[in-house]
Amino acid sequence: SSGARRERPRTLCTRSARHAASRGRSTRALRGSIVGECAMPELSRFLGIVIAMYYRDHGPPHFHAIYGEYEATINIATGAITGELPKRALNHVQEWRQLHQQELTDAWALAEAQKPLPNIAPLE
Repeated sequence: SSGARRERPRTLCTRSARHAASRGRSTRALRGSIVGECAMPELSRFLGIVIAMYYRDHGPPHFHAIYGEYEATINIATGAITGELPKRALNHVQEWRQLHQQELTDAWALAEAQKPLPNIAPLE
């Protein structure tokens, strides 16, 4: 053994995960943990915005952007948004989406296959 510890991916259980929680799963929201069936690995974090993706999520391919009390779902291909983000945060998320569209598409395929998701470089 090389002595290096393998870090477990960060996961979130957010407000949108509470819908699943209302169906008999834990209702506590914990950053960095998996709560019940709530597993939303964090792909990136920048300017106070967390980008994450659920395993076993519905189509079309999308990711979640969380900024403080705001949360939105963003379509990977089109940038269409469901939910709410402040304009400035949304502009940053859309810029990041365009820069990393192929990586996000690849991450979606991995999530569907229940495989570990990559970290994607933050917006600089």
